[in-house]
Amino acid sequence: MNPSRLASRMRSNILPATAAALLALLPASPARAAGGLPASGGRDAVVVKDAKGFRIQVDGRDFMVFGMNWDYFPIGTNYNFSLWKQPPDMIEAALAREMPLLKAMGVNVIRVYDGIPAKWVKHIYERYGIYTAVNHAMGRYGMNIDGVWIPENKVDYSDSRFRSAVKAEIMAMVDGLKDTPGVLMWMLGNENNYGLSWRSSEIENLPVGEQNAGRARYLYSLMGEIVREIKTRDPAHLVTTANGDVQYIDLIAQEVKGLDIFGANVYRGKSAGDLFKVVQEKLGLPVMFTEFGSDAFNAKEMREDGLSQAEYVLANWQEIYEQSAGKGRVGNAVGGFTFQWADGWWKYKQTENLDVHDTNASWANGGYKFDYVEGENNMNEEWFGICAKGPPDERGLFNLYPRAAFYALREAYKLNPYAPTTDLAAIRATFGAIEPAVLDVTGRANQGALIAAIGERVRLTNVQLQFWTFSTGGTNISTPPKQ
Repeated sequence: MNPSRLASRMRSNILPATAAALLALLPASPARAAGGLPASGGRDAVVVKDAKGFRIQVDGRDFMVFGMNWDYFPIGTNYNFSLWKQPPDMIEAALAREMPLLKAMGVNVIRVYDGIPAKWVKHIYERYGIYTAVNHAMGRYGMNIDGVWIPENKVDYSDSRFRSAVKAEIMAMVDGLKDTPGVLMWMLGNENNYGLSWRSSEIENLPVGEQNAGRARYLYSLMGEIVREIKTRDPAHLVTTANGDVQYIDLIAQEVKGLDIFGANVYRGKSAGDLFKVVQEKLGLPVMFTEFGSDAFNAKEMREDGLSQAEYVLANWQEIYEQSAGKGRVGNAVGGFTFQWADGWWKYKQTENLDVHDTNASWANGGYKFDYVEGENNMNEEWFGICAKGPPDERGLFNLYPRAAFYALREAYKLNPYAPTTDLAAIRATFGAIEPAVLDVTGRANQGALIAAIGERVRLTNVQLQFWTFSTGGTNISTPPKQ
């Protein structure tokens, strides 16, 4: 269909998908309507273990992490862009577009990398009631040491200068934020174990086995030293990892003493399989997924596929509920951070085609059966967003367009995982009643609104429509030049 005609049709049949319009349609969730914010602002967070299993408690109340991997990269930017370096009014405006939607969905914690100022952690907590997990990458993507940049493929965890520099950075982060209301936990690394095998910061196929065990021991001994020093400086907050699945778990058991929660990025499809049992047997710690979910692009059919994304993410969260304390299973799941909030247009190649929503699949995973073909890649890094991302205005502000997974998880989170009546039967009834196919209708309407917004931007900027590329098999958008 001609894009301009498609945009015109969509504009007449749907509501605009701005934050204000969406929030008007979303009644407050009961889980977030009760009570005010904890006075401690996250400083009284502990892990509790009893006969039922593991739970996080904040100010004495059971707390499951309904988390989201959150960032802010306008189309056309990459990892060099920092929201926190923008003018304060722009930062506040960006947060005002994003945080109400996160809150309405039911998210109670966002995962943010080191660099967020205390002022904005506090603002997000006090204005929107959302905690922050502050993540230091521990040199995963390279590091500046004494004015010299060490790229990720040259990082050496055995080097004393590197170890000292990483420790110093992390302790400065902790000292600068530990008294800030809204900090919930510290997170260390991001798949640093995979980085021992990968050639760059781009995602590759997951490593098989533990062939880099010698180098990994230095990684985890450093992590253990950092964990123990953080707990000495700041016993009031939790400390977790962002390991790549359970690779090197025996080394973690040996080297990372004092950890509160085993956090891992887990991409196994609809089920994590034996992960909960393995962590219980090897570490005796609660489990939190620091990344998990599904992309929203079907590499087999070359089209956007928000329905499959919603089905996979929903299955992941059902398993977290079922593996939480008191359900008769392992009982060590304490929540997770869905990956991710909005599409990352810069993820493929990372420095090229930043204004193109690439449909390249960069790695293969047989756990995602809806688009897996043996011998071919099927994971589209630029399409993991629970929300699609609209074109930026002159300040870099953009609207979000939620997919079906947004609405599915919003329904799921209404179930209190620790209520006396929440047993396996209640969990399965609740999740079984959520119909992703129905919710996908709303998600598709939002995509129509995005196309309409693109058409409107083209009209307003007097840019010819051919600057935009559309594929009938799914949205494949490149931004027009700014005027």
